[in-house]
Amino acid sequence: MMIRSTILSLFALAACSGSAPASAPADPAGPAHPVAVELFTSQGCSSCPPADALMEKLAAGPDVVAITRPVTYWDELGWKDTLARPANTELQHAYAARKIPGAGVYTPQTVVQGRTGFVGSSEGKIRGEIVRQSHAAEPGLAISGGAVRLSGSGRGQLWVAAVRKTVTVRIGSGENGGRKIRYANVLVGETRIGEWKGGSAEIAVPTAAMRVAGADRYVLLLRDGPAGPILAARYL
Repeated sequence: MMIRSTILSLFALAACSGSAPASAPADPAGPAHPVAVELFTSQGCSSCPPADALMEKLAAGPDVVAITRPVTYWDELGWKDTLARPANTELQHAYAARKIPGAGVYTPQTVVQGRTGFVGSSEGKIRGEIVRQSHAAEPGLAISGGAVRLSGSGRGQLWVAAVRKTVTVRIGSGENGGRKIRYANVLVGETRIGEWKGGSAEIAVPTAAMRVAGADRYVLLLRDGPAGPILAARYL
């Protein structure tokens, strides 16, 4: 669904004027683990470059599994995003439909662990949520010999996301016309490789999921449903 610039501005204004409700506090005694951070951005959005730069910083750290997800709904406003994917737009709409804290369809939006959304340039809030989610309980997960071993209670879908570590784009027109912007861990493809129904299980990672054209890094995501909370995330 296309969203006009006026609606986008209202979403962004609402996001900027109020802070996202805090998620339930994680157990500070739990062991730390990597946290998935997804950025919904657009080359046509003049508010996005600070969030894009923050995502590059977050992606360089060991505590974050980063995915940049360029969206399509700015494409009719002067510049068609060269990296945008309809699936990214659909996922952001699904997060909004779930009414996660900080929900909405706007750019830039950062979603931590598929659970909480923030204006994408809100570094302090985002880093605070990363710390909280890094101590939340997660299923047992180990990667060995081309397979993923899972254990514990719960259920979920296992996905492999293919990304490009760094992409630099010279933008020809629109709000960012004339700028050259660098993006980190840009999604180029995503494959569901299996279902986990709880308990001990081993799921093989298909060779094709690790040979996506243009990708030079791969991310493993265990989700509670196709657009649900992320239960665990790792780089492959």
